[in-house]
Amino acid sequence: MSHSAANFIALKTIWIKECTRFLRIWIQTLVPPAITMTLYFVIFGSIVGERIGEMSGVGYMEFIVPGLIMMSVITNSYSNVASSFFSAKFQRNIEEMLVSPVPTAVIIAGYVGGGMARALIVAVIVTCVSFFFVEDIQIAHIGYVILTVILTSTLFCLGGLINAVYGKTFDDISIVPTFVLTPLTYLGGVFYSVSLLPEFWQKVSMANPVLYMVNGFRYGFLGQSDVSIGLAIAVLVGFNVLFFAAAYYILDKGIGIRS
Repeated sequence: MSHSAANFIALKTIWIKECTRFLRIWIQTLVPPAITMTLYFVIFGSIVGERIGEMSGVGYMEFIVPGLIMMSVITNSYSNVASSFFSAKFQRNIEEMLVSPVPTAVIIAGYVGGGMARALIVAVIVTCVSFFFVEDIQIAHIGYVILTVILTSTLFCLGGLINAVYGKTFDDISIVPTFVLTPLTYLGGVFYSVSLLPEFWQKVSMANPVLYMVNGFRYGFLGQSDVSIGLAIAVLVGFNVLFFAAAYYILDKGIGIRS
């Protein structure tokens, strides 16, 4: 058997394991995001949205749909890989995989693929939920929708893997979502256009990478964005390269795993 065929089998095995893991407990992994996003639509969309009216020339409910989908993608991409990899590390079976002839890149791709699968399924579920609140959801640029969601999901899968490597306890896994992801997401233009902010805070917001993800995704839906779509894609690609290089290095060296 050739190396490429063996690597493909290894990749498929890891991916199937990861998908089976979250599908087996779908009530815990797929249902909560649907409930949470429904509450967001009811509270921020129906109740608050009626008072706001329009945002950037479109209905407020329609405006927040891309942001809420992206929020669910970010959260589920990170949490799936972080919890799965840390569990494997905690149970000491990740070491067997690292000493096997499976290339480091294949291991990363397997875990990232599993996290992306969960994120994309949740994205579809949230999109279906949005149909109950928005009568007509139009997609202006389907290519940007697909590209942005894939790059964002990959990025936070890699982030979850890196966090899992350095995490010492299960509490360490929840620190990043609580103190990093949540603030960045809420300040990333999910519920508002940064053009409404004072000039100083607009500049501060430009340092938030989530802003580029949300606006890139919103551009795919509505055809409008608070930032240059080219810059948004460049930021996503840059962070993906950086995070992949970091994940590859720490796994290849066994940092935080081999002792």
